[in-house]
Amino acid sequence: MAIEQMAMPQLGESVTEGTISKWLVSPGDQVNKYDPIAEVMTDKVNAEVPSSFSGTITELVGEEGQTLAVGEIICKIETEETAAEEAPKREEVQNPPADTADTDSNRAGKDQSNKARYSPAVLRLAGEHGIQLEEVEGTGAGGRITRKDIQKIIDSGMQQKTEAPAPAAVQTTQQAPKQQQKQAPAPALSAGDIEIPVTGIRKAIAANMHKSKTEIPHAWTMMEVDVTNMTAYRNSIKDSFKQKEGFNLTFFAFFVKAAAQALKEFPQMNSMWAGDKIVQKKDINISIAVATEDSLFVPVIKHADEKTIKGIAREITDLAKKVRDGRLAADDMQGGTFTVNNTGSFGSVQSMGIINHPQAAILQVESIVKRPVVMNNGMIAVRDMVNLCLSLDHRVLDGLVCGRFLGRVKEILENIDENTSVY
Repeated sequence: MAIEQMAMPQLGESVTEGTISKWLVSPGDQVNKYDPIAEVMTDKVNAEVPSSFSGTITELVGEEGQTLAVGEIICKIETEETAAEEAPKREEVQNPPADTADTDSNRAGKDQSNKARYSPAVLRLAGEHGIQLEEVEGTGAGGRITRKDIQKIIDSGMQQKTEAPAPAAVQTTQQAPKQQQKQAPAPALSAGDIEIPVTGIRKAIAANMHKSKTEIPHAWTMMEVDVTNMTAYRNSIKDSFKQKEGFNLTFFAFFVKAAAQALKEFPQMNSMWAGDKIVQKKDINISIAVATEDSLFVPVIKHADEKTIKGIAREITDLAKKVRDGRLAADDMQGGTFTVNNTGSFGSVQSMGIINHPQAAILQVESIVKRPVVMNNGMIAVRDMVNLCLSLDHRVLDGLVCGRFLGRVKEILENIDENTSVY
């Protein structure tokens, strides 16, 4: 027999920690490799973690609600591995290399490239306890500060007071709003008021939205688009399409396709801010917002520029069903490069979207409404009009390229008619 240790997996390329929201097993349970053993929540996704081994659960190291860094042990599993195979592992653990000692000289030579990259959980905890992050020694990859590092300072009683000198500029912009929130008095409760506990998903949404608004300098622009011909065309084929394909041909699929096509022509829009550089992404992966009664998910349509309107409509249907059924996987929400949000689905006609960090823009598709419009010949006609609202990261994008991009989306949509193929 051998005891194997299950570590917190990395559920995304920029994820450094996860919170155990629910254990799906108990000590003594038999599990097979790839069986789900826990639900883990990050700032990007709530996902099931599969077992890396077949055997018996001996200990649940992490507790529900506990946040652990990627690589930290969450549970132990007894497997059928032979003692001979296990011996070298035990010796390796008991006799670590001498040069790994955590001395000041070693720390000085360590990689500190991620020292100033703070997760929402770290920022929140540091802000609540007045801890100056630039003075904390991070134990994560590249010197990154983990929640465990902050908790260790809190437990030792060594945290600094909130009246300590102001931190560096990076921390000031990220942490000050959180300290202000901490100091604000709680609203008084009156008879009949209801206190609603904040769920893990809602906390993750709040942290991500706060990060977007505090880190990204948002700018906003809007164009109105005449989609009369597109509306007539879609309405004329929607019934036959549903009968043939088995799913709905929504207006939203046309908008996503138009955005994907325009992104290919204006690749600057498909970029991300990376501190000392701008990363222009090769793949065009469109994030779409899908809401439930109390949560918001942002699954991704991969390689949207290579898909037809029919293919995009199918993906929208499949991803929305996964959200409703609770089957959305971590991979379904990774890799997005640009977001298109269907705010018109609930009647909105104008909105300012919060950019989905670390993307550089989000396009809000508003309701299609009938309005009197002055035509080129001076006559007034009733037309199907829609507002397209674009929020942009002004560190990455300027008004000129955004205006041209939005104008191209408008042109594509206004030229959709009965001669357009959805296949």
